[in-house]
Amino acid sequence: MFSPSTLHMSRPSTSRFAVKCGLLLDGTGKNPLNDVFLVVNNGVIESISKTVDPSLEVVDAGNYTVMPGLIDAHLHLAGHLTDKFVEESIVTPYEMHLIKALYDIQDLLSAGYTTVRDCGSLQGPYLKMAVESGLTKGPRIVTAGRVLTQTFGHGDEHYFPVEIVKLRSDYKMGFGGILCDGVEECMKAARTVLREGADFIKICSTGGVMSQRDKPEDEQFTVEEIRVIVNEARKVRTFVASHAQGAKGIKNALVAGVRTIEHGIYLDDEGAKMMVEQDAIMVPTLSIVHQLVSKGREAGTPEWGLKKSLEVIDTHVKNVGKAKEMGVKVATGTDFIGSPMLKFGNNAMELQLLVEKCGFTPMEAIVAATKNGADACGLLSKTGTLEVGKLADIIAVQGNPLDDISLLQKKENIKLVMKGGVIYA
Repeated sequence: MFSPSTLHMSRPSTSRFAVKCGLLLDGTGKNPLNDVFLVVNNGVIESISKTVDPSLEVVDAGNYTVMPGLIDAHLHLAGHLTDKFVEESIVTPYEMHLIKALYDIQDLLSAGYTTVRDCGSLQGPYLKMAVESGLTKGPRIVTAGRVLTQTFGHGDEHYFPVEIVKLRSDYKMGFGGILCDGVEECMKAARTVLREGADFIKICSTGGVMSQRDKPEDEQFTVEEIRVIVNEARKVRTFVASHAQGAKGIKNALVAGVRTIEHGIYLDDEGAKMMVEQDAIMVPTLSIVHQLVSKGREAGTPEWGLKKSLEVIDTHVKNVGKAKEMGVKVATGTDFIGSPMLKFGNNAMELQLLVEKCGFTPMEAIVAATKNGADACGLLSKTGTLEVGKLADIIAVQGNPLDDISLLQKKENIKLVMKGGVIYA
């Protein structure tokens, strides 16, 4: 019936076409559908049905699992060439990182990632412009640009004099953070990153694993400082994400109105209940600590980073599982930066860790990497699920990820990548 106009995973010649799905996982968590057609019209899903007009060109994914494009809701488009991030931030020019990041976003797209949320980098706003202008191929990018941090915060470079840290940020050197202390400075910093092209604001309300002198449990920023940042985001209809690992810093962020909690290592029951009540989203980023513990010493990770990674890993896994059981919405993110140990294209590791370590079913992990990821990006009305009226962000996978979630980690299993109705791979 369809053979005269069937295209075997190639680009259709018209803007209205169908995708034949062997097995459809729509990202909502509903039961899969067998042997259905998605009709795409001008980049948007027009219909989902068992039959289709035989005159339409058909992209034949009848032997594959079709699902929404994957979303990494926490990474850094930092363009790192090595795993020695301290040394590299000193000796490698910003321009080299930008060039490397151009290749990184292509790797993400070919691995099935059609949307990513850049939770802090100097390169993010420019990469987004490059993708949107058609200058390069890449996923849809939602970027925070520079991160807001207090003096002696997680985003501060503790190994430099504070005056040097401020200059490095101004001259686009290092990882990219703005030091701000007190309500007035926090307000100005929020306005600054929005002016620079940030889609949302990223802050640090606790210390962290990979900052030298603070600890994950340490509170950072006051509630008043966080609240004024949230208000600046609200005024331009966006949100705030907080690096928040300690229990008190998590709750301070939630009290102030933060939308997404990044990492959540020491999330307690009170904080989890607050998250459920506020419909806040947790982005655990299990992958980075997993990699640091298993490969960090060989890769040259500083001793203080290795020590803290070992201290938190078991508690982190336990609390992510507990959060899920308490009804906290979880989205996937890796915290990868593009270096050999934290390589883009391996991002589906996060789904496998959720399943193997935290009690998620494969379907729950897929929802975390699609629907909930889109929600964390502020894009749920546009993408994240394969439903009528949403963008045709689609991947076709060899095999069934419900049987083996690790399939998504192998690029050779990603047989089709479509973003907004355009086939890229």
